[in-house]
Amino acid sequence: MSEVSHAQLDWDDQGQPLSRSFDDVYFSRASGLGETRHVFLDSNDLPRRFAALQAGEQLCIGETGFGTGLNFLCAWQLFEQQAAADTRLHFVSVEKYPLQRADLHRALALWPELGVQADQLLEQYVAIHPGFQRLVFAGGRVLLTLLIGDVLDRLPELDARIDAWFLDGFSPAKNPQMWSPGLFAQLARLSAPNASLATFTSAGFVRRGLGEAGFAVQRIKGYGHKREMLAGHFAGQAAAEGKPWFRRPGYKPLQRTALVIGAGLAGCASAASLAARGWQVTLLERHAGLAAEASGNPQGVLYLKLSAHGTALSQLILGGFGYTRRLLPQLPEASDWQACGVLQLGFDAAEQARQAKLAAAFADDLLQAVDQPQAQALAGVALASGGLFFPEAGWVNPPALCQLLASHPNIRLLPRRQALELRKTGDGWQALQGEQLLASAAVVVLAGAAEVSQFPCTAHLPLKRIRGQISYLPATAASQALQTVVCAEGYVAPVRHGMHTLGASFDFKRDDLDLCASEHQGNLQLLDSISTDLAGQLQRAELDPATLQGRAAFRCTTPDYLPLIGPLADHQAFLQRYAALGKNARKELDADCPWLDGLYLNCAHGSRGLVTAPLAAELLAAWLDDEPLPLPRSVAEACHPGRFSLRTLTRGS
Repeated sequence: MSEVSHAQLDWDDQGQPLSRSFDDVYFSRASGLGETRHVFLDSNDLPRRFAALQAGEQLCIGETGFGTGLNFLCAWQLFEQQAAADTRLHFVSVEKYPLQRADLHRALALWPELGVQADQLLEQYVAIHPGFQRLVFAGGRVLLTLLIGDVLDRLPELDARIDAWFLDGFSPAKNPQMWSPGLFAQLARLSAPNASLATFTSAGFVRRGLGEAGFAVQRIKGYGHKREMLAGHFAGQAAAEGKPWFRRPGYKPLQRTALVIGAGLAGCASAASLAARGWQVTLLERHAGLAAEASGNPQGVLYLKLSAHGTALSQLILGGFGYTRRLLPQLPEASDWQACGVLQLGFDAAEQARQAKLAAAFADDLLQAVDQPQAQALAGVALASGGLFFPEAGWVNPPALCQLLASHPNIRLLPRRQALELRKTGDGWQALQGEQLLASAAVVVLAGAAEVSQFPCTAHLPLKRIRGQISYLPATAASQALQTVVCAEGYVAPVRHGMHTLGASFDFKRDDLDLCASEHQGNLQLLDSISTDLAGQLQRAELDPATLQGRAAFRCTTPDYLPLIGPLADHQAFLQRYAALGKNARKELDADCPWLDGLYLNCAHGSRGLVTAPLAAELLAAWLDDEPLPLPRSVAEACHPGRFSLRTLTRGS
């Protein structure tokens, strides 16, 4: 099991939750609402600060214990009451032991006056797994980023500027490990200038520790039977963090206009995340409509290829899976998505050993080790082995998801336009096709898979195309018994509109998209390896690879199999400015990075785009709008386009 598990609760006679692990209450027995409003809302001056927000402004709250979500719901309710419609609230909260959904539902029922917000939280409270989890409310106006894990592990991973702190959690006497100099140092590191702070405790060592970290705090009147509490502000100065080539660009466009090139999943998601933040977005597509290339398959699998070692890719997949999974209920179930689960078979000894490590590393609400009889019962067809079952996963129709993402009124689609040239202007960028000006905007997002590298400013990026072909197998009465996606070295999905999707091939050499009988044959062999029973039900022996229907497209990936997400620098200027790294890769340099102001990437998601591209769009928007990053800083840097310019310099040093 992972070190992160769910909260273990007891319930008192008044129906209030108690932590079994810490032997402590989650909120005041007198009044949880009253305590939150006095300690955290009023003592951080939030009624006035919300009302003072100007158009386009945002306020970011940081919290050290999400618990039942009471503080978040109260802050959200107050924000909606006080703030103008075109302002935004970010709420970042750490929780080591998240409540299970049933327990959260029971706890939130205590406050019917928060019912509107509580119902939306419960609706989004799925796939809450270790790491960073982004939840979206009120059409993107309210964002909740949950950091699932120990606060002393998660806060160092956070890249944010917090305007107000809710220093919450179980009392210092019950949870002394949290209330430590390490925590106070992280609060200081993440604080915006003059950030406010409030906490229910008045313990002397907490007051002294906050003071040593740079906070000016004082004791003020507490709530209920608590005579005193602490409140104050950050009086120190936060230093610039990280290497200059990974810092946030300083460019702030005068006009919030964006041009997204490429209307596949990465492009539609990028457009949606920016549109939700008030950007006016033009979506440029060379084909006749959305999802015409790799995003156009009828069934895509929410497949989690994880590592037990917490790699950057594994963290991206885990956060991205949760984010995509929370999007899907906006689509019609059964026709466009199905949470039928995904079964990954342990088809050989190496795969079985890998799966054993994963089963030990993650909780069973994410993945479950199942034996052969259990796997067979889940799938509804005969199988030769057990494996890992992902109960929250399933399949989705990617074109429907693209349509959903691109439906925001701030997005304008321009089909049948192919940007062959990008031209920097005084106030932004122009996209041209020969002499024809297609569109212009302050910011450009390149989301067109491998075609991204056609421009001189992106030619250094080592993108590669991989052809993939899927096969459509007509369903039979017997094959409709398949209840879940089943994967081995390929995958087969339950029936949709009379067809099963089977695939997919990997071809690094072919550069055409004609359907290929040999690749259909290869897919049928994948089916044999998954289930000979299902192959028989699908009358596999009678299927002619030369006449099978299917679809071919190109995936786009990078040598390290991580996508490209974030701002782009001038490659040659980068090499010149940081040339000293070629002799000493550890040399400390602080010169500003030569950014190509307003040029961003979201591409190279390979075969994982359903899981990674929507969250990547949130990361892209966070880069652009100076928001809390929805992923650990180390993961954002691992996906940063600048990593390849950096490797060019340091490869031989």
